[in-house]
Amino acid sequence: MIDLSTAPDAVSLAVPARRTFELAAAKTKKLAKRWEGVSGAPVFTVGGQYTQRGWTEWTQGFQFGNALLTYEALAEPWFLDYGRRKTIEVMAPHLSHTGVHDHGFNNISTYGNLLRMSAEGRIEAQSWEKEFYRLALKVSGAVQASRWTSLPGELGYIPSFNGAHSLFADTIRSLRVLAVSHKLGHVLMGEQDRKISLLKRLLQHAETTARWNVYLGKGRDRWDIRGRVAHESIFNLASGAYRCPSSQQGYSPFSTWTRGLAWIILGFAEQLEFLASLPEAEFEGLGLPYFPDKSSALERFEEIARATCDFYIENTPPDGIPYWDTGAPNLHMIERYLDRPADPFNPHESVDSSAAAIAAQGFLRLGRHLGAAKDGNPARRAAALSYEGAGRAIAAALMQEPYLSGDASHEGLLLHAVYHLPNGWDASSDGSGLPRGESCMWGDYHLLELALYLLRLSEGRAPQRFDLV
Repeated sequence: MIDLSTAPDAVSLAVPARRTFELAAAKTKKLAKRWEGVSGAPVFTVGGQYTQRGWTEWTQGFQFGNALLTYEALAEPWFLDYGRRKTIEVMAPHLSHTGVHDHGFNNISTYGNLLRMSAEGRIEAQSWEKEFYRLALKVSGAVQASRWTSLPGELGYIPSFNGAHSLFADTIRSLRVLAVSHKLGHVLMGEQDRKISLLKRLLQHAETTARWNVYLGKGRDRWDIRGRVAHESIFNLASGAYRCPSSQQGYSPFSTWTRGLAWIILGFAEQLEFLASLPEAEFEGLGLPYFPDKSSALERFEEIARATCDFYIENTPPDGIPYWDTGAPNLHMIERYLDRPADPFNPHESVDSSAAAIAAQGFLRLGRHLGAAKDGNPARRAAALSYEGAGRAIAAALMQEPYLSGDASHEGLLLHAVYHLPNGWDASSDGSGLPRGESCMWGDYHLLELALYLLRLSEGRAPQRFDLV
């Protein structure tokens, strides 16, 4: 269980956050030079060198997003020039890609960061350039929403690249692009000029995920554990009926792959911020029986975010770094593994630092959202403080050894990440056969998002938000 008593305050995390960016700066430049002219995206490191994996190019946006976040933190022009140039040169195919659920990963990290920084006055951009970013995000949101499986009862989801039957937990964070596209006034146009609300599809996907990928320990889930997450849900396409849980990257459908858990935590926390910013009128006329108004959507999203955060806290070692799956088969061989800091060098199971980097930001955002309520509820306030404390505790662990890489010869920033252990795609730096000592592009990116969040807080500024466009 995470030890909340030792969580540092945001100001004290400013120094390690800035050091994280200083290390990222050198690594980003080094990788950019080696990768120039290479077709495809870097995914994970082998022997400290980034390599590709011909599956989907879902990490391309993180590669250039790293440079944009580093520019925001350090104000060194090279990173803005590189991130802007590569977005223009490389990212266009990701806007119209109909075969993946990854638009929110790729395009918010690039076009989204550029538009956000221009809206905040962090970068200079002429009016045509801002419209270019807006158009890109409008298109991306609509294309992502067009990848759709309808279910009975006004439910539905954006299917994973596995096919129309497959709903991934990951995709909750890809909803960011639907949110931005909607906020920019865009809609998806269907047959016979039917206008399809991107907000409605966002809410439908989120509720479908909440019902089937997250367990709440009651009703359908009375036999299960509150806050547990299944990576994948499978549906019968002929009838729309839910069939079973599954897992692609976790150990089993009946345990929790911790990166899937982290995607849920951060995805719902960010969407709470987005929904809270919308006027009540935008929820009228959507025709969703489970979300008749704004308050019902906020209540549901908060229920899911809090359940998964509580599960993470209870099933993670004191330093907040999780093992790759809560049911990993050899965890029992690590003595009292939930009572002492995670050991990335143990001989039995791997930790996943990338899951921690994703979850930490979710904890911070959920805590901030709950703390902003003016209802005077002491239990809500206590929960807010606990979640923010958990986020800071995780951040403190990640931004130092053995997770933060100060080795100039290693291209990765965040060490001890796991990609796809069941498929055997991960490297072992010590020959043990267990993934350790390596990095992944999404882990590096989310560590930088986390560090930027903390830097802005330490400077007395509000954290960055994906929907400030």
